[in-house]
Formats: sequence, structure tokens, C-alpha cells
Amino acid sequence: MDILQKSKKTQRRIGLTGGIASGKTTITNYIRKHKNIPILDADNLSRELIKPNTYGYKKILDYFGNKIIDNKNNSERAINRKLLRKIIFKHSESKEWIEKLLHPLIKEKMIEECCQYKNNQTIVLVIPLLFEAKFEDICTEIWLVKCPKELQVKRLIKRDKISEKEAYESINLQLSFEEKRKFSDIILDNSNDHNKWIHTIRELL
Repeated sequence: MDILQKSKKTQRRIGLTGGIASGKTTITNYIRKHKNIPILDADNLSRELIKPNTYGYKKILDYFGNKIIDNKNNSERAINRKLLRKIIFKHSESKEWIEKLLHPLIKEKMIEECCQYKNNQTIVLVIPLLFEAKFEDICTEIWLVKCPKELQVKRLIKRDKISEKEAYESINLQLSFEEKRKFSDIILDNSNDHNKWIHTIRELL
């Protein structure tokens, strides 16, 4: 039995997921503020893994070329994450390629960090693409954020300054809520009343 499996037997490892702009950050911030629980965020790990001179950075530059460099920070030659996101949303082959590169790296890093917190009874893993990237096996339970698609669209338009069409396209690239619900243990209802999910979290944490 590997270290990960051993720690899963003694540690509650909550995988928090949900569609884009469903409210995961709001819920994560609440847990961070009110509960003394370590939180590991897949998006933060992703940013670390594509910083200049990392393995992921070099691979992405080899694949996409210098067009992916952020010209505003040319001295650092950092990757323009917004441009990268645009490209992979429009080109399915590029999306598939970068997921094959980054998902295993993120998973490996997250497992390492889980082991660093082996003495904590509970940790939260924030993984937006938990099901799509097949991270279920590193969680002991999965919490799914529920949010109406119309509200997701409004938030995306405001947050990313994109069109309604682009917002719907971004949402539809992910598995639907209905599909994710089949494999989730807890639903955090973020439809409009924050008190619903706050009450759930208070009961369970």
C-alpha cells in the first residue's frame, strides 16, 4: 500500500469542485476564514507549474512558441495565461495536449502536499476539473457546488470581460452539473442564498 492510500485511511480529504464561476472561491474563502483546515488549490499549483524555467513552462513554449509569452512582462518571459486559456478553448487539440501535460503534474504535486499534511485530520482539495482530470482517487469524499448556468454566465462575463457566447462555450467545455452530481457526496447550493451552503459546511466541518 502506498503512502497516499495509507494517509487516506486516517485522513478526511474533501475534494471541492464545481463548474467555472460557480462560487468555489467564495466557499473556499469562507472555509479558510472560519475553519482551521489546510486548503490545497489545483489552480495555484497549475500557476506554479508553468512559471518561467519550470518543466511545464519549457514544454508549453516548445509547443506554442513565443506567441504565448506575456509581452507586458517580457523581462520575466512569463506565460500569458489569459491568452493560453483563449487558445485552448478554441482549439480542442491544444486543450487535450495541455491537459495531458499538466493534469498528471498537478496531481503528483497535490499528492506530495497531501502527505505534508498527513497529521491533519481534514484537508480540502479545491479541484475545478476534479472529474474531467480524474482526481477522484485522491479524495475520500467529493463536495460539488451547485449554481444555475445563467448565474455562472453573468459572473463569467463580469469577471473575464467576455461575451455571453464565450461564457456559454467555456461552461459547456466542462462536464454538466447533472453528470458531476452522480459521483458527488455533498451538494453545496450556491444558487442565490449563501446561508444554504454555509449551513451545510457548519454541519459537516
